[in-house]
Amino acid sequence: MLDTSARLLRLLSLLQTRRDWPSADLAERLGVAPRTVRRDIDRLRSLGYPVHSTPGISGGYRLGSGAELPPLLLDDDEAVAVAVGLRTAANGTVTGIEETSLRALAKLEQVLPARLRHRVNTLQTHTVRINRDGPTVDADVLTRVAAACRDREQLRFDYTDHQGESAPRKAEPHSLVTKGNRWYLVGWDVERAAWRTYRADRIRLRTPNGPRFAPREPPEPDVAAWLQNRLAHEMWPVEGRFLVHAPAERIAGRTPGAVEPAGDDRCVLTLRGDDLHLMAVVVAFLDVDFEVLEPVELKERLHVLGRRLLSTRI
Repeated sequence: MLDTSARLLRLLSLLQTRRDWPSADLAERLGVAPRTVRRDIDRLRSLGYPVHSTPGISGGYRLGSGAELPPLLLDDDEAVAVAVGLRTAANGTVTGIEETSLRALAKLEQVLPARLRHRVNTLQTHTVRINRDGPTVDADVLTRVAAACRDREQLRFDYTDHQGESAPRKAEPHSLVTKGNRWYLVGWDVERAAWRTYRADRIRLRTPNGPRFAPREPPEPDVAAWLQNRLAHEMWPVEGRFLVHAPAERIAGRTPGAVEPAGDDRCVLTLRGDDLHLMAVVVAFLDVDFEVLEPVELKERLHVLGRRLLSTRI
């Protein structure tokens, strides 16, 4: 009986980790025959878990949604991650889940073992959060987008671009990426036949979702690094290049731009953005000699900035 109960818990944990499970895979993971898996599935159904089956040679099982939320199984690391995530969500950038996050956190911390509660409290005590102004994202948008990424279902939505114009889009979602206080969807744009990024706060989802799709190779293995590079170097319309009279290792890390050595005591700094004036301020704060390589308009912005600083009364 003890072995059966332990196996049921293991089976339930496996069903919760991914959407579809072939019967043969479950049998292999549990070390039992497929017939035993079928009996255990029936036991879970009798306990109220909505486990759906797919007939055929490649058939399997899927844990569905029911009328009530059944108990979830979390290992130690998952429980800590959920607790920290709920605390963060209570004052984060996702709209409409602050109060529910606190309620869920209270329930979770009530049953956390002391060793896990200590881990969560230690992390929270020694973490300082800087509140940031900026757009917030509806929780329903994030959960629906995440589910579409998991289930490989095409998304249909209206997207508002930088100019404030909205247009319908179709995308095969790959993953959600967070940067600072913003959420981004990385997906394959069906109509443009290219990988694109979408700010989640600018997405207005349509229903229902589109058809399921076969997964594509992402633009790079590290999607977060790809997004970082795209945001830093591709999505800004203005580029400024400077010859800085200082070694590259002295300048690298002090600006958001790309630094390339140009000798032992010089380097080329490339900045991207949408404001030449701000670019001029950034390079001026380096407190080193430099020359503007391009564009020529940037030289005039620096001259204006210099005249203003010289005319300031101290």
